[in-house]
Amino acid sequence: MKYLLILTLFITNSCGDKKQQKEDVSQNPTEIKAIKEILNTQKECWNNGDIDGFMEGYWNSEELIFTSLSHEPAFGWENTLERYKNSYPTKESMGKLKFEFLDLKLISKNTASLKGKWELIRESDNPNGLFWLDLQKFDKKWLITKDSTISFEINIPLSLLECDKNNPS
Repeated sequence: MKYLLILTLFITNSCGDKKQQKEDVSQNPTEIKAIKEILNTQKECWNNGDIDGFMEGYWNSEELIFTSLSHEPAFGWENTLERYKNSYPTKESMGKLKFEFLDLKLISKNTASLKGKWELIRESDNPNGLFWLDLQKFDKKWLITKDSTISFEINIPLSLLECDKNNPS
């Protein structure tokens, strides 16, 4: 019984330390702005039909991970680029990208997580969904290291996808 009590106290204290560490990470407005700028540059490239420029926001590494519900995971920058080019062969198929940041947090000085909503405005449809990104700062540039994106089966306009921003899930 004595060992169980010691183990319980150890686990409780360990969890408290981790929570405290997360709370101590400064949500530096300069870094948050830099992350948003990377994604806004990606959006501009996308809307200009420039997939190569869009990919500059991703970590050019074989360790990059891209997942979606409709495809097998893509591992690596080259495979992700190929997937985008195969899925969106023309500027018309790319449409106009819109997105909204729902939750952006610095996890450490060099890592961040982001949750957002996206929508493509195209002549024939408006696919949309959610995305979750892991980002890392390399030298002085933030890059996406993991992208998990889902599409909704029903085309719901972004304006109708209201989410409680004070309580993101």
